[in-house]
Amino acid sequence: MSAVEAEWDIVAHGPVTEHSKADVAKDVFAGTMGGFAQVLSGQPFDTTKVRLQSAPEGTYSGAMDVVRKLVKNEGFKGFYKGTMTPLVGVGACVSVQFAVNEGMKRYFGGKNKLAGVSDITYGQLYVSGACAGFANAFLASPIEQIRIRLQTQTGTGTGPTFRGPIDCIKQIWQAGGMGGIFRGFVPTIIRESHGMAMYFMAAEACVKQDMKQNKIARTEVPSWKLCMYGGVAGITMWLSVYPIDVIKSKMQTDALSPAQYTYKNMRACFQATVKNGYGQLFKGFAPTLLRAFPVNACTFLAFEVTRRYLS
Repeated sequence: MSAVEAEWDIVAHGPVTEHSKADVAKDVFAGTMGGFAQVLSGQPFDTTKVRLQSAPEGTYSGAMDVVRKLVKNEGFKGFYKGTMTPLVGVGACVSVQFAVNEGMKRYFGGKNKLAGVSDITYGQLYVSGACAGFANAFLASPIEQIRIRLQTQTGTGTGPTFRGPIDCIKQIWQAGGMGGIFRGFVPTIIRESHGMAMYFMAAEACVKQDMKQNKIARTEVPSWKLCMYGGVAGITMWLSVYPIDVIKSKMQTDALSPAQYTYKNMRACFQATVKNGYGQLFKGFAPTLLRAFPVNACTFLAFEVTRRYLS
């Protein structure tokens, strides 16, 4: 086996050992750093996207209209409404994503080694990412609802509905209980499972090809290329899941009380959304794609560099 093949061959650790515990801890910490990078670089884009997705028809003419009105009415700080929740929450989410993905890669690497196969297949990479997304959905669903409800407060009229993340959680719980907290969970788990599968498969495929083509170890892949691969992975993810994200956002900005829901379930939300054309499923798509490359470039780079430093 060549040095490059050995680098790509991820050996499973078998029973839990101090070494495997250390690997998991390193993955979690590196993922947290990736999450922080993701939030700080992407919050303005995300606020613009969410407002386009969830606003009533005719509120905004496009992404630039959102930006103009937001700056005029709320100032630049309006782009970072609800940042503390995603900074903590997304840090946790991304750490789960990367830790589960890395753990699954080690699992498949160990199985493949026993079978005499030195490489991880693209199918296994997809399953690894899907497991990461599935696990993350349980965190992402309530965290994203809180962030979205805070982001969509305009600060005009009678003032904000929520005084902050804690107040938002209290009001959601009082109105709808656990069901309210996990509003939009079904579209979230669909988006996360398939989206993360596509994300990690694309990123790892790029890294794998670079290593084999240039006969280098993973730690020798240049930082600028890691940025490129993360950006490509981010775009790949959003191209594959954007419509379901629109449905999720609309459900999570619905009324707090179940009795007042506009959308009783995901199917009802989909039917109401496409009533005015299937183009409604792509509202906010432009700022999302603009955001996808730089944000995921920062995320993937932060994870890889941190992981290398901890090795």
